[in-house]
Amino acid sequence: MATIGDVVLIYFKDEPTFFARIESIEPDTKKDWLIVQLLILAIPLRNVTWILREEYINGAPFTMEGNPVRIEAVNPLPSKSDSEDIKKKASQKERAQQGGKVIPFAKPKKDDTKVTE
Repeated sequence: MATIGDVVLIYFKDEPTFFARIESIEPDTKKDWLIVQLLILAIPLRNVTWILREEYINGAPFTMEGNPVRIEAVNPLPSKSDSEDIKKKASQKERAQQGGKVIPFAKPKKDDTKVTE
């Protein structure tokens, strides 16, 4: 289930319409219903409160004023550091599988030129 702090994509009439962040989820006075506060991530920002069942928060379609609506959780994109870590691990694994060998650096040659003053 999407939870507080999660970003969701709201579909209206089967079209992706806007993103929102779930600000709070509290039980309603009616059994099996929840009061869900959403911050609509558009300009201008708006707060809305919807009374929903848990299955609607989990992606089951429902209607508002006869129009189909659906909430879909959005998976966070990996950050740059996450993708760099994945690349490093993959390249280390490839090197280990290839059985690479260690090549030492050559010893520096002595410079025979002397500076005289």
